[in-house]
Amino acid sequence: MTLPAEGRAELWRLAVGLVLIVVIWFALARGVIAVLGSLMADDAYLTLLDNLQSGDTPGSLTLVLLLSGALWIAAMAVAEILHKRPGRSLLGPWPLFWRDFLRVTWAVALLNAALLLLPPWDFHASTVPGLPANTWMLFLPTTLVAVLVQTGAEEVFFRGYFQSQLAARVRHPLIWLGLPSVVFGFGHYLPGVYGGNAALIAAWSALFGLAAADLTARAGNLGPAIGLHFVNNFMAFAVTSMQGDMSGLALRQMPFGPGDEAAVAAVLPLDLALIGVSWLAARVALRL
Repeated sequence: MTLPAEGRAELWRLAVGLVLIVVIWFALARGVIAVLGSLMADDAYLTLLDNLQSGDTPGSLTLVLLLSGALWIAAMAVAEILHKRPGRSLLGPWPLFWRDFLRVTWAVALLNAALLLLPPWDFHASTVPGLPANTWMLFLPTTLVAVLVQTGAEEVFFRGYFQSQLAARVRHPLIWLGLPSVVFGFGHYLPGVYGGNAALIAAWSALFGLAAADLTARAGNLGPAIGLHFVNNFMAFAVTSMQGDMSGLALRQMPFGPGDEAAVAAVLPLDLALIGVSWLAARVALRL
């Protein structure tokens, strides 16, 4: 994935590209919201803005996830214009991308299904109802698409663009694996949501980013990272979420929200272990 980046891999160009991507992302997302506002009554538009802040309804969370697609568009546009590399090259070789995406998606999905349904954890007894089953099924096709857009966008930006451009310039893996992962973790630092657990959540996210970065480097394409990220976020958004923010698409909910610091801290070691096991399952599926 570094080969298409080598022609214009200057660090100043990468820094400018990162800023441009964020600016374009926000501009496109705000533009979509503005267009929706022009088509809606004032009260309905204000309600939409409130719901987008919380993501606690199916429609609002779906829109939040889909708006992440602007990040995907921005990264590919900057790759084309600033680095003169094909936007599609951020995904890696096309046939390998799809093959590895499907292999990792199935492997990690089967692992999560086994952990969810087999003892000792009782899924229903340990959670509370979220969406009614018929509503959840109605939204399932759009949920799958929205989660794929959101996870794909983050991987295209952090691993497809940031990591490959950095690796084309700086050869030491500690830098081109670590720096994008740390930035990815910092993007999940939300003290207003997670309180005293915010730093732990950010560290958890950085480790997840490192796992995705490693799979990308080993496979030479973005398919494994997107597959790992897709299953992880589908489970978090659509199967079992915490109560409150970003819970609008979940079939079941944990009996606590992100503000319950003790409960969140108690499940973090299990989530960290799941990252490690999922990473190993992905490597087994890829035979790497």
